[in-house]
Amino acid sequence: MAFIKHIPGSRPVETPAPHPKRKGIGVIGLHEGRTLLVSLNRCSKAYAVAGCDLDEAKLAASREELPELFFTQDYNAMLARPEVDIVAIYTPDHLHATHIAAAFDAGKDVICTKPLVNSIEDAKLVLAAAKRTGRRLLVGQSTRFFEPFRRQRSAFERDELGTLELADAHYIHRMDWYYDKSPWAATKTDWVFLGMSHPLDLLWWYLGPIREVHAFASTSALGRERSIAGPDIYIVNVRSESGISGRAMGHYGVHELPAARNCIELMLYGSRSTSLAQYHDMKYIHSAADGTEVTEDHLYAGRHYYFNSEVHGMHYGEFANYAEYFASGLIDGTPCSPELDEGLSTFAVMEAVRRSARSGEPVEVPPILGEIGLD
Repeated sequence: MAFIKHIPGSRPVETPAPHPKRKGIGVIGLHEGRTLLVSLNRCSKAYAVAGCDLDEAKLAASREELPELFFTQDYNAMLARPEVDIVAIYTPDHLHATHIAAAFDAGKDVICTKPLVNSIEDAKLVLAAAKRTGRRLLVGQSTRFFEPFRRQRSAFERDELGTLELADAHYIHRMDWYYDKSPWAATKTDWVFLGMSHPLDLLWWYLGPIREVHAFASTSALGRERSIAGPDIYIVNVRSESGISGRAMGHYGVHELPAARNCIELMLYGSRSTSLAQYHDMKYIHSAADGTEVTEDHLYAGRHYYFNSEVHGMHYGEFANYAEYFASGLIDGTPCSPELDEGLSTFAVMEAVRRSARSGEPVEVPPILGEIGLD
C-alpha cells in the first residue's frame, strides 16, 4: 500500500511559541497517527517526538516526512524514551487495551482514538491499569473538536438553546475503502464500536449518563459482500438518566448523498433554539432569538487549519485541538472530557446497543457498567 505524503496548504499554519512545560507525544499506529504528528505544529503545549509501527512502509514514509523524530517498530523502545510524555494510540481497536496498559505502566498518559475498547474484558483491563498507575487518558473523539461542533457546544454552554429536549445524531459513510485499509474491521469488531462511536458519544456529551437503549440493526449489500461479522446499519433510541431522549443512526454501506446529508450531523432541539453542526462541511446552523435562521460556514476560514490543504478531508485540526486540550489539562491539573470514566461509560452504551440490536429488546446500561467495575 502506498502512503500519501501530507501536502501543506497554500496558507501555511503558523507554529505558536512553545509552552515551557509542553508535553512530548509519541504515536503508535502511523496510518492515522501520522496525521497527529504532522498536525502538532499547530500546538504550543504539545509537540511530536516519536512514532511506532510494525509496517516498515509506514515508518519509511514517516521518516521521510518527519526526519527529526524518533521512529521504531519496537513499542517498548518508544515507551522507554523520557521525552515521550503522552502516548497517542491509533492501532486496531482490539489492540487498544494492551497498548494503553503498557503506556500506563511505563508512566505515560494516553490519548486513544475512538472507540476506546470494544469488549468488556478490555474495559476491565484498562480500568485496572488506570487504578494501578494513576495515569490519565483522553478518548480522541475527533468530532467534538471540529469547529462547527465546538461552536455548537459553546452556544449550548452559554444557555442559548435553553433546556435541551431532544438530541439527534448520525454518522453515515460508505466504508469499502475502510475494509481495504483495515481488513480487521470486517471480522474483529462491530460497527457499533466503529462508526457508531461518533453519534453515541455526541448523545452522551449532551444528555449525560444514558439509562436505556433500544436498537435495531441490519446488514447492507456492501456488508454482505465483505462478509462482515456484525450489522452495519443501526437505528438507536436512548433515554438518559435525566429523562431526555435521543436518537443515533449509522449506515456504513450507504450510497452517499453529501448535498443532502453530511456524513456526521448533530441536531439539538432546545426550549429556546435549535442547532445543527455538520462534518465534513464546516457549517453551524442555528435559530437566533428572533427566530432568524443563521448559517455560519467556517470552511474557507478554517480549511487550512482543519484539513491542512485544499483537500476537504483528514483530521489535522481536530487532532491538534484535542492534543492541545489534553496537554493543557495535564499541565494545569484540570479535568478534560472525555476522560477514562466517560469513555468507558460510552463503551457501555455501545455494548448495550450491540446487545439490544441482537435481542430486539431494550437494554439498560447500569448493569453493564457494573460488569466493567464502574457501578
